[in-house]
Amino acid sequence: MASESSFDVVSKVDRQEVANALNQAQKEIAQRYDFKGVGASVDFSGESVLMKANSEERVKAVLDVFQSKLVKRGISLKSLDAGDPFASGKEYRIEASIKEGIAQDAAKKITKLIRDDGPKGTKAQIQGDELRVSSKSRDDLQAVITLLKGADLDVDLQFVNYR
Repeated sequence: MASESSFDVVSKVDRQEVANALNQAQKEIAQRYDFKGVGASVDFSGESVLMKANSEERVKAVLDVFQSKLVKRGISLKSLDAGDPFASGKEYRIEASIKEGIAQDAAKKITKLIRDDGPKGTKAQIQGDELRVSSKSRDDLQAVITLLKGADLDVDLQFVNYR
């Protein structure tokens, strides 16, 4: 029982769930009375999501509808990076992107948190856009998972490959 146990900390989003949330938001926007005749829409624009309407308040309402559909589908709003509304001709737009992977500065913050507040003997290594946490004790790994779930981080974390 001297072998090391480990798990990976990742930040991934189920693309199919995002597409489902987008479709639901499109249906709601098409049906709602307060969006009639204002040119409100939400669509994929390459890798990002583009929301349009004829006023700043309406485009924020479109964003709110999309966010509520994401939450109902189990996708954290930490994964949605929405910009501020900007005017484009006669309409207002918001561009939002879905964040995946742990950025380098966030990964360093997480490893520092594990090193400072986590159990002794746990090691965290940055591997591209994910982290590998390893320890001799599985209880220590459980403590690290609890620590990271309780921490106020800017990324949506999942824990995979627990061995």
